[in-house]
Amino acid sequence: EGMALPQRIFPPEKISMDWQQRQRPGAGLFNLGNTCYINVILQCLTYTPPLANYLLSYQHSQSCQQQGFCMMCTMEAHVRKVLCSSASAILPGAVLRDLKFIGEEFEYGRQENAYEFLRCTLDAMHRACLSCDLDVSSQETTIVHQIFGGFMKSRVTCLSCQGVVDSYKAFLDVSLDIRVRASSLTTVLEDCVTPKQLDQKECFRCSKCKKKAAASKKVTVYRAPRVLTLCLERADQWTGTKISKFVEYPEYLDLRPYMSDTAGEPLLCSLYAIVVHSGDTCLEGHFLCYAKASNGLWYKMDDESVDNCDIHTVLGQQAYLLFYAR
Repeated sequence: EGMALPQRIFPPEKISMDWQQRQRPGAGLFNLGNTCYINVILQCLTYTPPLANYLLSYQHSQSCQQQGFCMMCTMEAHVRKVLCSSASAILPGAVLRDLKFIGEEFEYGRQENAYEFLRCTLDAMHRACLSCDLDVSSQETTIVHQIFGGFMKSRVTCLSCQGVVDSYKAFLDVSLDIRVRASSLTTVLEDCVTPKQLDQKECFRCSKCKKKAAASKKVTVYRAPRVLTLCLERADQWTGTKISKFVEYPEYLDLRPYMSDTAGEPLLCSLYAIVVHSGDTCLEGHFLCYAKASNGLWYKMDDESVDNCDIHTVLGQQAYLLFYAR
């Protein structure tokens, strides 16, 4: 309230959630040694319908003014190459060549984390859309934020006078702790939106009753993204060991129970891609993914191999990353 409306870098009405072109799945991606973490993220992004529609339209490259490296131009060329190539597999050469521009921590030839690569890739694509100094609200209207971005609402309630303080935070993905009560994704999400009493060290001074008091905090989804990206944390933050438990996840997810406003129509999302990690520890092993192509069929994508599979196979995996589209 009281703030100027943000500039719209990309108008949301131009985003199409349905594939504009329907065709067979595209090419697989060669692994040049420990590059599977790159391949799975590139494939999941390639089969994200609103992003693929945008990249295939040349909208970015036709107006790009970036000097040197541009992640959006790189992705535009990559997605076109994957979906239009007659080859069974291609080399994501431009991405590998410019790895350091995507994330300084990535080292060619070393096994890295797919989730970290996803975050850095989205950030690099977002930066590519910013041509000048803009306020934070305007920055959050790029095509990346319009597709993957949402807002969380954090409500802290004073347990002395019941006064509340609300704050909001933008997000591009959601990381979920699956150590406790994690038999299913819905159980994990229910736990996330359950109010929790703040630790004594976090006791806040209430602006209403002007006292230091105990308080509870509830986090909900204030604005749902068009594409919801979930990370099931499989590295135990205390021991570093891999959490290998199976967490059930649905093909269709209703976000309404986890929203700040739980009234109204269901907010249905459809699963369209997952990333799986195989291996005894999170520091080694192999990444592969499953994605739904524009023809509506599911495929297992394991580096250069792209093979048919069914939804039952997809839902039976020990998922690491889940991609849902509204």
